[in-house]
This record gives sequence, structure tokens and C-alpha cells, in this order.
Amino acid sequence: MDHEPPSIDRLVHRVRDFVRDEVIPVEEAARGVAHHHVEGSGHGGGVDARDRELRDGLRAAARAAGLLVPHLPAEWGGHGLTALDQAAVFEAAGYSLFGPLALNIQAPDEGNMHLLLHAASPDQQERWLRPLAAGEIHSAFAMTEPPPGAGSDPRALATTAEKVPGGWRISGEKWFITGARDAGVVIVLARTSGEPGEAGGATMFLVEGGAAGMELVRDVHTIDAGLYGGHSLLRFDGCLVPDDAVLGEVDGGFAAAQVRLAPARLTHCMRWLGLAGRAQDLALAHVSDRRGFGARLADLGLTQQHLADNEIDLAASRAVVRETARVLDAGDAAGADAGTASSIAKTFVAEAVGRIVDRAVQLAGGQGVSDELLLSRYWREVRPFRIYDGSSETHRWSIAKRAVSAHGKGLRHDLAR
Repeated sequence: MDHEPPSIDRLVHRVRDFVRDEVIPVEEAARGVAHHHVEGSGHGGGVDARDRELRDGLRAAARAAGLLVPHLPAEWGGHGLTALDQAAVFEAAGYSLFGPLALNIQAPDEGNMHLLLHAASPDQQERWLRPLAAGEIHSAFAMTEPPPGAGSDPRALATTAEKVPGGWRISGEKWFITGARDAGVVIVLARTSGEPGEAGGATMFLVEGGAAGMELVRDVHTIDAGLYGGHSLLRFDGCLVPDDAVLGEVDGGFAAAQVRLAPARLTHCMRWLGLAGRAQDLALAHVSDRRGFGARLADLGLTQQHLADNEIDLAASRAVVRETARVLDAGDAAGADAGTASSIAKTFVAEAVGRIVDRAVQLAGGQGVSDELLLSRYWREVRPFRIYDGSSETHRWSIAKRAVSAHGKGLRHDLAR
């Protein structure tokens, strides 16, 4: 592990202590569930009162501990962490499913804060980033659509925004929109020119929660329940937004999205890596205490193989995350493709985390698949990670395509590269 600067080392320890003392007891009492399905629709849709109480209590504790939004610059209440700094802090927070929620570094809010910080106007930042950073509101990012609309291929974008006097009229449907229930602001990607399948013509809009013409139709029921607000189907039926709701440039939405995508993929990896470490610790505690066949389970060869493979996956994932963080921090000076690096990290870590949690479930036996431990909840939470934020198959296609292109330009995998 890289040696962290003393200030980061202290922050990591503070986060670890906070998660252990304040967050894990809440997580265990709630059985790892941060979203109870709510039936019915409405302009904003309601979050279950139990979930709101859970979030607000955790946020209040994190605020009192000085740990809210550590990733943001100081003027927004944070510590101005680099991507490499975030790797250690976010992993420490991710040791509990609710750690990121408590520190206000959960998806999609953390990625949306990054986008607003780099793409929003000063007025937009004051209106939306300020309350988002303070934990007063949460947000959603609405890109994914029902087939045949945008999914792994954002160019299939079918939701439209028509220019009208004084603003834009948005029409279309979005689904699997995380945190849409009670969101203070929804960042919506809509087509302002061109046709579905074309590479350009998308624009981002900041739509206020509860806006007329934006309806939360229903929850999209999934196997995970650890993300606040769940996942929803949104319908835009002529939703009118003013001109100053445009985030970035008109027809520049796909380019603006790149500001968010690579860092958000990597922070996903950081958080889930923390949870994988927790799963390994739960498995180690179980096999160290449990006896069978005349020995501790921890002393049996097959058990040791699972434990060793988990340690290998944890170490390799941590190395990939930190190397990708260095690429993001260096920017153009790195001489590397940040998109490729983040795709490699996302694919490897998503699959490694899945292997780690699955082995931990196996090691815990009946308790692993029951609610006696949280391992079964963790398994349900990490399995979608191989699909969310770009499926493993999509990222592999992108990685291979870039590798072929680089080879055609004469680039080789040698030490002089």
C-alpha cells in the first residue's frame, strides 16, 4: 500500500473509526436496506420515512464529526482530496454499505457534485451544488432509457428537448434512475439535435425536483436495496425548463458527460472495494471460530484457498484503483487514456469484488445465505455492479477497440512505452 501523507492518514483513521462506531451499528439494525419500495407515482415520488430518518441521522453524525463531503474543495465544505487521496478515504467509508451515504459520497450524488463543480455556472453551483454538498438535498442523473433508448450505448438517446420561447420542453422516459425519489435536482440528458444513433446532439439539463411534466411512475425493482431512493422510472411529458437550466453547452452533453464518467466509475470501485474487505473480514471471523472435521475451518486447505484468493483479489483491485487514480490526477501529463484506465479498473474491480463476496458467502455456509450475517445482502448489492455504470462486456469492447487503434499507431507493450 502506498504511504499516505500524514493528513490523509489521519483522515482515513477518522473515517474508519466513524464507520465502525457510528455507521455499522445502524447498518446492522437496518439489515443493510436503505431503500424500501414505495408504490405509487407523483411529481417527486416519496421516500419511505424510515429511509429518510436513517439517512438524516447518519448525515448529522458525519457533519458533527467533520467528515461530510471530504472529496470536495474546502470552499464547498470538504478537504480537497485528489483521486489518489479519495482511494483510501472512500475505501474506508465503503467498509459499510451506509458509510458513503453518511459521508455524502454515495452514487449518484458524488459524481453529480463532480460534474457541477466542473461544468456548472457559478449561479448553478450556488443553486444546486451548495445544498447538495451540505446534504440538504440529493440528486439523480437521468441518462438510461427503456429499449430501444440509451443504455450502454448513449448514442441511442431518444428523449428529446425542443427549444421553445424562454426555455426547453423535455419529452421521453428514463429508467433505472438512482435516487430519483424526492431528488432536489435531476440532471437529464436529452437530444436537442440529430437522431438516435448519432454521436452528437445531446444536452444536459438541470430539472428541479417536483417540476411539472416530470412524473415518477414507479420503482424499478432490483436485487439491491442499499442505494438511497432506489431506482425509478421517470416520464417527461412536455416538462418545461428555462434556458438557464442548460448544464454546459447545447449539443455538448456527451462531451460534458465524460467529465463525470471516468471519475465516477473509479469512485464506485473504491466504495465497493471497502465492502469487499468487510466481507472478507466477516468470512475470516466465521472460519476462525467455527470447527469441523476435527479442526478450525480456517486450518482446512480448501478454506485457505478461498481466503488466499480473496486477499489476492483485494490487493490487485487496490493496485488497479490507485494506478487509475494517478492517471486521473495527472490528467494530460500522464500520457495515458483516462477513459481506458477507468474502464479497466471498473471491469476488473467489479468482477473481483463479486468473486470476493461470493467466496465469503461460501465460507460462511448457511449463515452466508441467511440474514444472520450481512453477507447475503452484500452479494445482492455487488452483483449489479458488473452491469451498472457500463457492463463488463461494454467496457471490454471499448478497451479492445482502443488497443487495436493504439497498435495501428505503432504503440507496443514494452518498457520504453
